[in-house]
Amino acid sequence: MIKAVKFVSIPVKDQGQALDFYAKKLGFQILTDQPMGGGQRWLELSIPGAETKVVLFTPPGHETRIGTFSNITFMTDNVEKTYEGLSARGVDFEQPPKKEQWGTSAIFKDLDGNIFVLSSR
Repeated sequence: MIKAVKFVSIPVKDQGQALDFYAKKLGFQILTDQPMGGGQRWLELSIPGAETKVVLFTPPGHETRIGTFSNITFMTDNVEKTYEGLSARGVDFEQPPKKEQWGTSAIFKDLDGNIFVLSSR
């Protein structure tokens, strides 16, 4: 029986720059950083307090996925406060916090232009 999502993969151009962004700007923690061959590394990160991990990796032939909408929504208890903190660290938001009937969300992107939603519970 399936129990959880182990990790989600985010396609990136430069793994070193992406690792710096996700660790320093978003506050993710590095779990694994090891060579995989072919110039790639296996970069697995944890989000503090979450079980699902994030992998910064682009499989060969999937380079066209870099810089697109990711279908990944990151959850926070307070979108406005998280928006302010991430903005202060230089994270680029395409949409500031917006209240809807279902909750509050904001939209941000990483260095490669991958787009993510930040949402309340």
